[in-house]
Amino acid sequence: MSPTTMSALTRRGLLTGGLGAAAALGLAACGGAGSAGVPGSSQAPTGDGGTSGYDGPPVTLQFWNGFTGGDGPIMKKLVEKFQTENENIKVTMNTMQWADYYAKLPSAVTAGKGPEIAIMHVDSVATNAARKVIQPLDDVATGLGLSEADFAPVPWQAGLWREQRYAIPLDVHPLGFFYNKKVMEDAGLDPEAPPTDAESYGTALDTLKSKGVEGHWATPFPFTGSMTVQALLWQFGGDLFSPDATGVTWADAPGVEAMTWYVNLIKDGHSPSKIAQDADAIALQNGKTAFNWNGIWNVNTLKEQEELEWGVAPLPNIGGTPAAWAGSHQFVLPTMKTPDENKSQAARVFLNWISQQSLEWAKAGQVPARTSVRESAEFQALPEQSALAQQVDVLHFLPPVAGIGDAMTEWDKALNEAVLGSKTPQAALSDAAGRATKILEANSKKYG
Repeated sequence: MSPTTMSALTRRGLLTGGLGAAAALGLAACGGAGSAGVPGSSQAPTGDGGTSGYDGPPVTLQFWNGFTGGDGPIMKKLVEKFQTENENIKVTMNTMQWADYYAKLPSAVTAGKGPEIAIMHVDSVATNAARKVIQPLDDVATGLGLSEADFAPVPWQAGLWREQRYAIPLDVHPLGFFYNKKVMEDAGLDPEAPPTDAESYGTALDTLKSKGVEGHWATPFPFTGSMTVQALLWQFGGDLFSPDATGVTWADAPGVEAMTWYVNLIKDGHSPSKIAQDADAIALQNGKTAFNWNGIWNVNTLKEQEELEWGVAPLPNIGGTPAAWAGSHQFVLPTMKTPDENKSQAARVFLNWISQQSLEWAKAGQVPARTSVRESAEFQALPEQSALAQQVDVLHFLPPVAGIGDAMTEWDKALNEAVLGSKTPQAALSDAAGRATKILEANSKKYG
């Protein structure tokens, strides 16, 4: 992501993580890692992180991921290219829905039937590290000489848990501001100058309203709605949790301001009062609304609409502090019940190779985590992705705490209650914060 847990999401309900065991927070985290039991066993890294290559006997590696959308074929092509350059390493890619993936991975590792390589949403890393579902990757980072300078700082730091690296970032997928140019133009707005702050956004919404257009649909569902209000909370200068993630702070003033701004879209006539899941995104495509805050994966969805005139830009700064929600796909190596040195080395060679192919991966609708690729002329030639990459230094993830997605399910409940009007923003957030605090306390005991 984020958002709630990715495991509750489909590919569109992404990424989250968009990523907890049963609810969706947006791309978000697989907070649904279950108990703090130990599916795998601790393993020592191989040493050089795969930098010396692999010249051992032929091996077959299983590679699990949830790339069931348009990103799947692109990853498959990268796997095929790798195999042409590494004939003694066969990689079998197993793609499944994210919810199924997060449910199956821990039990597969326990049974000794887990994959050698996997992709994980960043919000799921800490939980699975705590359960020893995945193994440390410090050797990969050291062997390649990788550091924060090579990546966007936010996804790089997010791969750490208890001062050990468990994940190598492949991409970030931020929230972006999508707008229907024709709807804007018909209302008398400049389709090439979308609003960028609270004042211009409010003016644009009022102009659209005067033309009979509800300009920004507020959804009560934990995907775009959840991620949007999180972004607003950070823009208003707040945070979801205390710095050590032992306390819930989303009911403080910034969170209430964020939720109130979102709910007021309905009260002020800029959004219908009750909409169906994904109706906000569909309304943009159908010309019923002008603005939609959605994930970067929406780029390829809109490109499929050949007659649609649309644009995408960084999120407008509503609260005064530039900020955006984001998720991240990260490479992980699941723990092997019976360690195999050949497979361990080959898996690291694969991870090293494919992590450097992020320009091709960007075409799947992602922002590369590697700084050198983001700054390349080839990436800048991808207008939509490069536009959203401008936010890379102001992106926010959930804190790397085991089971954090469990607490975020309560945030989703607050969103639903506030948007549907059963509680005020303050009451919804406060009640949810109380429940989430108890979850954090229980997880602290469960995971140590």
